[in-house]
Amino acid sequence: MSKETIGSSRRDFLLRTITLAPAVAIGSTGLGALTAPAAAVAAPEPAGPQQARDYQPTWFTPEEYAFIKAAVARLIPADERGPGALEAGVPEYIDRQMNTPYATGSNWYMQGPFHPDADKELGYQYPLIPRDIYRLGLADADAFSKAQHGKAFADLSHDQQDALLQAFEAGKAEFKQVPAKVFFSFLLQNTREGFFSDPVHGGNQNMVGWKLIGFPGARADFMDWVERGERYPFPPVSIRGERA
Repeated sequence: MSKETIGSSRRDFLLRTITLAPAVAIGSTGLGALTAPAAAVAAPEPAGPQQARDYQPTWFTPEEYAFIKAAVARLIPADERGPGALEAGVPEYIDRQMNTPYATGSNWYMQGPFHPDADKELGYQYPLIPRDIYRLGLADADAFSKAQHGKAFADLSHDQQDALLQAFEAGKAEFKQVPAKVFFSFLLQNTREGFFSDPVHGGNQNMVGWKLIGFPGARADFMDWVERGERYPFPPVSIRGERA
């Protein structure tokens, strides 16, 4: 795939998957995200430019947070259709998730035996909670980046970052502590969640993800418009009642 199309392909992939599965935050991992899918329909009214609000991570180290910011900016890049994951505050969303029961695995069944090579039907098969996946995976990813290019991931060019993300996704990068594919799948899934979740969780700031797909948000009733074949004419509303 050419360098010119890789960014738009990622956004088209997100549009297609969010259309097919609105509950993307509950879905499976996103392998195939950096390959070219069929074209998707863009939102007719793109969101204007913006920057994410200032935020200091409470769980990630500065080096880890720099990686997160650089990576999500390549997974969902800003383009003519609106802000990307970085501008939407996805790094804040991921950092805040690290202080939830999800990240500590408190609502997961984590007793062995574990079978990492088993069929997908068995579900997640590693003795690592999300916090471990990130801490170990980020260390391995930056170590791999330094071995390949002599720099941390956040200091690489966009082309180099794209190439490494593709290698992580395909499992072609050798990680020492956690499989690269597993780390990438968590990073991509949480990036999707942060881009499309309610802003109360830290991401999707100014509801840019909802604007992109024409989602009305937490409006009480919009069923009259479901079968009209028309774009919903009103802006999205957050759980807190904020309007885009």
